[in-house]
Amino acid sequence: MMAQTMLPPAQTLFERAPDLRILVVGDLMIDEWIWGSVSRISPEAPVPVVAVTDHSFTLGGAGNVANNLRALGARVLFAGTVGDDGFGAHVRDLLRAEEVDDSGVFITRDRPTTRKTRIVAHNQQVVRADWESTAPLAAADRRRLASFVAERAARCDAVILSDYAKGLLSREIVEAAQGCALVLADPKPQNIGIYAGITCVAPNVAEAAAMTRSQVAGDAGLEAAGIGLLRLVRCRYAVITRGEHGMALFGSDGERLQIPSVARTVYDVSGAGDTVTAVLALGLAGGVPIEQSMQLANFAAGVVVEKLGTATASPQEILALLAPAAE
Repeated sequence: MMAQTMLPPAQTLFERAPDLRILVVGDLMIDEWIWGSVSRISPEAPVPVVAVTDHSFTLGGAGNVANNLRALGARVLFAGTVGDDGFGAHVRDLLRAEEVDDSGVFITRDRPTTRKTRIVAHNQQVVRADWESTAPLAAADRRRLASFVAERAARCDAVILSDYAKGLLSREIVEAAQGCALVLADPKPQNIGIYAGITCVAPNVAEAAAMTRSQVAGDAGLEAAGIGLLRLVRCRYAVITRGEHGMALFGSDGERLQIPSVARTVYDVSGAGDTVTAVLALGLAGGVPIEQSMQLANFAAGVVVEKLGTATASPQEILALLAPAAE
């Protein structure tokens, strides 16, 4: 029955998406993918030898949030940093290829562009290598970024704070984002204290447990974690993503909703949280009630976990998954 009521709002939202402008602020990364096959073990060490067949780059971290929003048709402005290196230039190229406004992406001289290299063989990751700095931004870089966010947030329909704990987000930047009436975050536990007063937080269940120092077991534990988040962050909504168990909503006015996962097959959960945050923001910015926005985010997540690697869900894919559920 819920899917039946979701189809018209979803169609209307996707039609409206090109009129909605969303600012994404967060830890920008480039994902490097090395694809191949394994047929032997190295004679040098007991490790597989991957015969490389393909090599590609995609936007990662907060860049995946921007990708998800663009896949849904929204206008996207990005604020973040890259290093003074070739990968930083590549990140800009990827953003521009997706028609993301990168005027808020600043070069930092003291840290590299975050890069994650994954070697994948037979649809399974063999190893991952990370190049990154997790130190806080230098004071001058933080002020420059906060100034940009403060100037642009008030002109946007929503702001998403995408936190991968790489040192970019701070209380100063969160306060700058609050020039927009609608601010959502996918926070990391160690940074939860900086998000006080925003509209919505959307951690996964393990992060919610760490943030509230609770055991999320059963409905009682889930309720305690949800209420704990509302009190801790003083936010309007807390959405907890629960993997194969679906999602749960807690609102400061007493709203409660649990929904099951709609994923048919799970190949890779990488980036599913980015998809959820992107769709929640788009829905709320487009005037869709929180309960229906969460339902829509759940269906979008159901699409992306059926794909390998960080992925996006198009309106057509989401509507196709909604349609059978509505019958």
